[in-house]
Amino acid sequence: MQKKIGIVVQRYGSEINGGAEYHAKLITEKMAKYYAIEVFTTTALDYITWDPHFPPGQDQVDGIRVNRFNVHQTRDPERFGKIQDFIFNSEHSLEEEITWLDEEGPRVPALIKELENREGEFDYFIFFSYRYYHSFQGITRFREKSILVPTAEHDDVIYLRMFKNFFNLPGAIVYNSHEEKAMINQIAGNESVIGDIVGVGSEIPSSFSPWVFREKYKIPENYFVYIGRLDENKGIPELLSFYLKFLEETKIDYTLVLMGKSLIEIPDHPKIRYLGFVSDSEKFDALKGSDFLIIPSQFESLSMVALEAWAIGKPVVANGRTEVLQGQCKRSNAGLWYSNYEEFKAIVLLLQGNPEIRSRLGKNGVRFFQDNYSWPVIENKYQHIINRLELNKST
Repeated sequence: MQKKIGIVVQRYGSEINGGAEYHAKLITEKMAKYYAIEVFTTTALDYITWDPHFPPGQDQVDGIRVNRFNVHQTRDPERFGKIQDFIFNSEHSLEEEITWLDEEGPRVPALIKELENREGEFDYFIFFSYRYYHSFQGITRFREKSILVPTAEHDDVIYLRMFKNFFNLPGAIVYNSHEEKAMINQIAGNESVIGDIVGVGSEIPSSFSPWVFREKYKIPENYFVYIGRLDENKGIPELLSFYLKFLEETKIDYTLVLMGKSLIEIPDHPKIRYLGFVSDSEKFDALKGSDFLIIPSQFESLSMVALEAWAIGKPVVANGRTEVLQGQCKRSNAGLWYSNYEEFKAIVLLLQGNPEIRSRLGKNGVRFFQDNYSWPVIENKYQHIINRLELNKST
């Protein structure tokens, strides 16, 4: 009889094209070949307020049954900011950390109640993102039946006392990177919990049209690209500051292309092109035509866009203060990293002027992606983890 698995994630939908939620959607669709799968999520689309967007109840998304629940209390960013500032900067109790979790949201007690009511139907629940209400409350209740995909970053949240024992509770943990696993093992001492470094694959087009992208957006031939949310947490202000200084010092005719939703003001400069949100096909066309992808973020558990760049043979330039990104660049031998402006300048000059180096790094990236992040590899690892849990149940 086919095993049944519930995927539990904070948001779910075709409209969400990045982050842990997109990660969850890809895994859901791939694992539906092997298991009966249902998704349990919220009605929210916006991750800042968790305001309702989708109707509650049952939905179908790309052939997958999705159960949506209203968030009990939407987030007040100002109130949450004050609570978070207190938690991160003052002595506090475990109960106050639970209050922080409730305020962060999305608080969905009805979702947890539904999992309790239907627990007997499911062999396992896979929870995405450790730091949210649904994962903390769900894994606390279901433990051995739980598989956690933490998507943990090296920030203040991971060190809250409420999570110290939490990572010992699930039946298994699916890590995104060596660095994430090492960090969680060190914090929780949970080496005995079944787990593997898995990550996620990506849907790579079979053909590309970079010249169509350049013509549509009037992009010059020599450019590098950033793809993702544009805000302070993603390191965009520093990137813009570094690049404006680079242009002033070098006078090189080179363009930075920015794609994604922006939460900050982008300078009006002829060598900085902000395109906003673009389609998935345009994203890949832009990557294919670029010299390299840049990732200035200081907080990452796994960069899916880095994997996509490597999959199509493009180098990555990353913020070296992010252990995960630096580790990926080292293991792949397909990326370079910087920690300050002078290193940034040297790397951009090196790659901008050396197509042979870009080509060699790109070829290494293709090999790294195929060996570690192609879908057959990812799918086999998930099945292996579930098989190990089954063996544990029978002994």
